[in-house]
Amino acid sequence: MDGVIVDTEPVHYYAFMQHFKELGIQISDSEYSTYTGNSTKNVYERIKSEFSLSEDIETLVQQKRSIFNDAFDSKEDLYLLDGVEDLIKHFHKSGIQLILASSSAKVTINRIFRRFDLFNYFSHIVSGEDFPKSKPHPAIFEHAHCLSGNTKNECIVIEDSENGVQAAKSAGIYCIGYNSFHSKLQDLSKADYVINSFSEINSNKINSLLEEKKCVLDVKKIIN
Repeated sequence: MDGVIVDTEPVHYYAFMQHFKELGIQISDSEYSTYTGNSTKNVYERIKSEFSLSEDIETLVQQKRSIFNDAFDSKEDLYLLDGVEDLIKHFHKSGIQLILASSSAKVTINRIFRRFDLFNYFSHIVSGEDFPKSKPHPAIFEHAHCLSGNTKNECIVIEDSENGVQAAKSAGIYCIGYNSFHSKLQDLSKADYVINSFSEINSNKINSLLEEKKCVLDVKKIIN
């Protein structure tokens, strides 16, 4: 969701940095970039271990979430990323099943989906808070694949983070890397296909990519 559908990353960045300041710890921007694609819980598991914080994980998560919610509610200039609403509606109208698999907490996902009226377009919503490990661990995409009822060869992941791309590839699912203006310091080189704008893909392109993948797999079977 973050970085692909909507850019709440500046709000997350503000909330994390404000909380880190309150905790008396310093995190560089380069280190912060490695958190992209991780759930808030997993971020604080790392932070707690690195800085030997006395607070329990749930307390840290709730403190950060409170700062985020306050900032989110006061931020009027929060929009869907360019072209993504039209693409979502186009995919839905074309009969392509959409599933959200986000590291964000359910409460954050619901706030975004309510604000932009997105619930009707997605068959399932999967939150990273339901899994012990975040991306790049593939669990969230493995689960989304199972919910889809399709084979992995019929699935495509769209991701804007290095951790997300790795998770998709580890799950054995074709991955489109979205080189978003808002994505900072992210290596998308492991993605199967990279776009710079949502205008570069549509239902025909998706079907074409899946067909190309099938042909490659068939060739590999013949070679093997």
